Amino acid sequence: MIDSVKRATETPEEPQPYAELGMKADEYARVRDILGRRPTSSELAIYSVMWSEHCSYKSSKVHLRQFADKAPRSEALLVGMGENAGVVDIGDGWAATFKIESHNHPSYVEPRQGAATGVGGIVRDIMAMGARPVAVMDALRFGALDAPDTRRVLPGVVDGISFYGNCLGLPNIGGEVAFDPCYSGNPLVNALCVGLLRKDRIKLATAPGPGNKVVLFGARTGPDGIGGASVLASATFEDESHAKRPAVQVGDPFMEKLLIECCLELFEADVVVGIQDLGAAGVSCATTELAAKGTGGMHVDLDLVPLRDPSLRPEEILMSESQERMMAVVTPEDIDAFMAICARWDVPATVIGEVTGTGRLVMDWHGETIVDIPPGTAADEGPVYERPFHEPAGQAALNADHTARLPRPTDLRATLLELLGSPNVASKEWVTSQYDRYVRGNTVLAMPADAGVLRVGEVMPGAAETRRGIALATDGNGRYAKLDPYAGAQLALAEAYRNVAVTGARPLAVTNCLNFGSPEDPEVMWQFAEAVRGLADACRTLGVPVTGGNVSFYNQTGTTAIHPTPIIGVLGVLDDVARRVRHGFTGPGLKVLLLGETHDEFGGSEWAHRAHGHLGGLPPAADLEAERALADVLVTAAARGLLEGSHDVSDGGLGVALAECALAQGVGASVRLPVDDPFTGLFSESAARAIVVVRPEVFEEFAELAASSGVPCYGLGATGGDALVVEDVFTVPVTELRETHQAPLPAVLG
Repeated sequence: MIDSVKRATETPEEPQPYAELGMKADEYARVRDILGRRPTSSELAIYSVMWSEHCSYKSSKVHLRQFADKAPRSEALLVGMGENAGVVDIGDGWAATFKIESHNHPSYVEPRQGAATGVGGIVRDIMAMGARPVAVMDALRFGALDAPDTRRVLPGVVDGISFYGNCLGLPNIGGEVAFDPCYSGNPLVNALCVGLLRKDRIKLATAPGPGNKVVLFGARTGPDGIGGASVLASATFEDESHAKRPAVQVGDPFMEKLLIECCLELFEADVVVGIQDLGAAGVSCATTELAAKGTGGMHVDLDLVPLRDPSLRPEEILMSESQERMMAVVTPEDIDAFMAICARWDVPATVIGEVTGTGRLVMDWHGETIVDIPPGTAADEGPVYERPFHEPAGQAALNADHTARLPRPTDLRATLLELLGSPNVASKEWVTSQYDRYVRGNTVLAMPADAGVLRVGEVMPGAAETRRGIALATDGNGRYAKLDPYAGAQLALAEAYRNVAVTGARPLAVTNCLNFGSPEDPEVMWQFAEAVRGLADACRTLGVPVTGGNVSFYNQTGTTAIHPTPIIGVLGVLDDVARRVRHGFTGPGLKVLLLGETHDEFGGSEWAHRAHGHLGGLPPAADLEAERALADVLVTAAARGLLEGSHDVSDGGLGVALAECALAQGVGASVRLPVDDPFTGLFSESAARAIVVVRPEVFEEFAELAASSGVPCYGLGATGGDALVVEDVFTVPVTELRETHQAPLPAVLG
């Protein structure tokens, strides 16, 4: 040991700014125990970002283990949790990889770049698995639509997502946008990406083979995003957060596009042994994780890292989260071919080190040894907290405040229009029109359909022989989770699962982005623990494994936390993408059917929220066996060609679902409600329900299928005309539905 490491050994009492880097005193003491000395400033930088909440999952690990412990057996699961993204077998030799992650705090501080780099980061996670990214989605939450904060943040977020995704040529096929005052000052920007690859071409983040070269390629390293993981994502959000703009990354989608094509050629040439994207914690993360999953040793010369700013200190190089960078492990005999491919794509590439067998991560800078650590202690052996948790003090009172005390409307026509024009239900065309949903021509369904659907056969070279398609949906309801986080997480999964199934796709796997307040608050931690338990139990019942995801804590301003908001993504597979089911009423003369039972369930409903500003009682019951049976019927019926259209029933109940079905193609319908109380029939948010439309000649076959699966099936009426007619209740022209549905966002946002 020389210089920095030696000096750290000889000056044990020198004060270090560990607290400013987000470390607790006991965490700093543990680093000293691991190293047998105080860390150098560069080592402190590595441990501070790698042990941050965002990177280490130190408060959530003890709960997330349930996803593995309770995981259903799935032959389709090829890569599960612990890698950059999960991978599932979709048949015919092909695999899909998908993941969702948060970029919440950066998107509040600098909306455009925060959201844009959130897209860029999740795309690189998919690239790192050896896949071609083929589509993106996003789940967004903002404060009240008319709040000044929302008018500042929302346009920038949408612009950032649009800018980055459109430049990459990736269709944005779906997601959600919701509004609630609890997200004021702390929006949620959760980005999902899906990629495709041959199932025998999976790449992993590992650095085996002493003597293999470590290559940093892509954009140069700059001062943007320094400490972003620990500064922005791993601490409570305060009012002075605008001062943290330097911690927000700056994206260059044109470099990322080159990087995508370069990586695909590198994979095809088989010149990559291991690969890792540089996202949160930058070089610190890539080197420690690659080394820890390989032979355990790596030597890096930080002087070789290409810089945009030559004045950067080594600590800044290690903590920079500059975008569009990847790190690969390459054998010496393949290094020339690797470099030639990078040069052909005009992607800068530099050998910055090599794999060793020492079990140590050693880094030099300006002739000094500035890092000498066991990499696994930073990557895998960070602190694990069993945080105390207990039910919130007001939870019982919240659950006792049932919606039964709320006056129920007599003018149900006006109520439908009020809900249809509420910000959460209203058309999101203002947002989605800024995204290219159909670039590359392989999008089969996109917003406002319940799930996005892509064909596989024309996306990937050599895949023309497969007729398969993939479907994706994301869902979450913070109000439900506030009332009951266990049931709320299950309802989020159930809705995403159902939205995939209504397209005719078989739900296959789950990813999640768990957005919560501070884990240091026992009441927030109770919400988190219950949500994870609920999601793990639901995955086991539905038979879908969790392949990976993200935990986002500290989503609060001061002491005010957001509603617990688990966002769940579900991926499904269509054996024949031509059999996908279209959205809504697709033509006249079709029978309209309701699948599932309707109960008086209004806790956390859009009606209670919109009409009364009320949140109380219990959310709808999560009947997972009913969800599974419903999905089986939908998938089987789609494969048989029995369905002409479909739509799930969720926010706003059957009334909103019928209106959205009519708006899909401008086709009206005349229906009779299946329950005696028209208010409950129209606006209850009971789960495990869907609307389908079938040709009259196949009605009996479909009804027999539903009956054999134990799924209630109610004939509501028939499609046709230019109005939505609910017999003995009201009539609303489709044109009035459309005007009401489309007006809210443009009226506020311009």
